[in-house]
Amino acid sequence: MHAMFKTSLASAAMLIAVAASAAPPPPGRLLASNCFQCHGTNGAGPGFDNLAGKSARSIFEAMKEMQAGKEGEDIMSKHSRGYTDDQLQLLAEWLSLQSPVQQARTAGPSSLPTSR
Repeated sequence: MHAMFKTSLASAAMLIAVAASAAPPPPGRLLASNCFQCHGTNGAGPGFDNLAGKSARSIFEAMKEMQAGKEGEDIMSKHSRGYTDDQLQLLAEWLSLQSPVQQARTAGPSSLPTSR
């Protein structure tokens, strides 16, 4: 009987561990998956505005301006219209918590060694 209790206890502990590891990602992370091609899911994408680490308020306000068409009718104005204010806030909060990544500098003519 004692061995059966230990087995049951071990099984329960394993189920709890599996359930904890299968927790859903933060909501803002899921929303950021729509931004991955230009900004990356962590806000530090290739070649476009680096949003990682910026204040949630500034990101939210910029998205609201785009949503209202104040920034023109580009792809961001169209993307932003697909979100509710609550979703924009979650997205802005997620991006603000991400670590900014230094952009790699490409070697240009001024950074190449000169021959003597």
